[in-house]
Amino acid sequence: MAGIGFELKKLFSRKGLIATVRAYSYATIVCAGPMILGFVLLLCSMLMADYAGASRQIRELLVTVLTHTLLASLIVTSIFSMATTRFCADMIYEKKYNRLIPSFYGSIAFMLVIGGIAYGVFLHFSGIELIYRVLSWIFFMVLIVVWTEINYLTMLKDFRSILVAFAVSAVVSLVVGAIFIWLFHIEVVTALLASVTLGYAVMMVWYFGLLYKTFPEGFGTSFRFLEWFDRTPQLCLIGFFVTLGLFGHLLIMWWFSSLSVQVKGMFYGAPTYDVPAIFAFFSIIVTTVNFTTSVETRFYPKYKEYFSLFNDGGSIENINEAETGMIRVLSEEIGYLALKQLFSTLLFIIVGTIVLPNLPLGFNSEMLRIFRTLCVGYAFYSIGNSIMLISQYFSDMRGALVSTSIFVAVTNILTLVLALNFNTLYGIGFVIGSMCFCIAACIVLCNYLKKLKYNVLSRQPLFATVNHGFFTRIANRLEHRAARVQRRRRQADENNRKENDNEIKA
Repeated sequence: MAGIGFELKKLFSRKGLIATVRAYSYATIVCAGPMILGFVLLLCSMLMADYAGASRQIRELLVTVLTHTLLASLIVTSIFSMATTRFCADMIYEKKYNRLIPSFYGSIAFMLVIGGIAYGVFLHFSGIELIYRVLSWIFFMVLIVVWTEINYLTMLKDFRSILVAFAVSAVVSLVVGAIFIWLFHIEVVTALLASVTLGYAVMMVWYFGLLYKTFPEGFGTSFRFLEWFDRTPQLCLIGFFVTLGLFGHLLIMWWFSSLSVQVKGMFYGAPTYDVPAIFAFFSIIVTTVNFTTSVETRFYPKYKEYFSLFNDGGSIENINEAETGMIRVLSEEIGYLALKQLFSTLLFIIVGTIVLPNLPLGFNSEMLRIFRTLCVGYAFYSIGNSIMLISQYFSDMRGALVSTSIFVAVTNILTLVLALNFNTLYGIGFVIGSMCFCIAACIVLCNYLKKLKYNVLSRQPLFATVNHGFFTRIANRLEHRAARVQRRRRQADENNRKENDNEIKA
């Protein structure tokens, strides 16, 4: 992300109100565009359904189906996202750019097969109408591709195209939804499910066009990335734990709290909790953007300078001086990030308390209390997550895994206990879990930095080893097979070219 952060930083350096607004727009869309689109479409779908005269039960069914599908797709992609991102980073470092697109195809193939079957089975027994099941399944498959494309889009610098794709997707979805409802008089849930799916499909196709235009034609097997599941197995768990900790409290509230509502069949919801959670979640956008445009971009040059001294024969004095400067910059940036998140959280709480009750969303005093509570929880989460990501700069996978394990365990266990026993403490489990995540990530990073030279030098293996894990063996076998096929294809193309040249000469 530091690479894209440097490009965004250039936009922020330009003077003037319009330049500043444009820079923040680009940064926000690049860092959190699809999630913002989901929020906008979810809110607009609720308002359109209400304006179309749909009953409360119909509106709840629409929101529940959309949120279940969104969360299911995020959970599936979280297992692969960090490993494939690490693979892409390593390939870029090694300048093997022709490995990027094949890994995109391969990771999508895995997730579409695994996720498509799992979510298809759930939908089959869900108890909702067939047309809802079909549209939800298609929406799920589209989301899998979009979330994966986002990992690869962070390597691009075409912010204008990304922003245009986002805007066009939102407009298409809303316009098509309105046409389906008021022109063709299609049933509300069907119309809005189809329009939201179409909006994300437009984004999916547009983003794929950007990727295909930027990256060269692939070489080798599409499943080379599987080797990274053996090299860095912690990354799969880290990504999964972060996602499950971030959204697990919603699932628990759906199934085990007194706010739980059986909307239809196997689809449960907790509107009193879900709606405040959606609004509170977006209080962390400031931190997300700031991490990319400020923390990483100021920290990375110091980080690069420090580690280059080990490779370029730097003296002990230079290494110690670079280490001190790097840690100082990192501490300053994390402190600034925490202050900005504190300001953002307070602003969201104050403005939300005034504005939300006046929206046609049925906000009451209980929902406002939950909203304020979750804003605090998301603040701790955003800071803890940023610190955990910095730990991965130093390849402290064990420390990152410890902090995310604490996050998912404390958040979900405490949320379950409070949901079953204390109706007045909804959201507190997530706050405490996020607080523990933040503290644990900070302790882990500080302990690692105290012994940085020891961790960099002495903890490395004495001899280079070759990984022969299960996924590596599969990747090697597929690599050999792909190489044979590609050699035959190149030979056939060469033979055809020679035959064409001979015919032209004749």
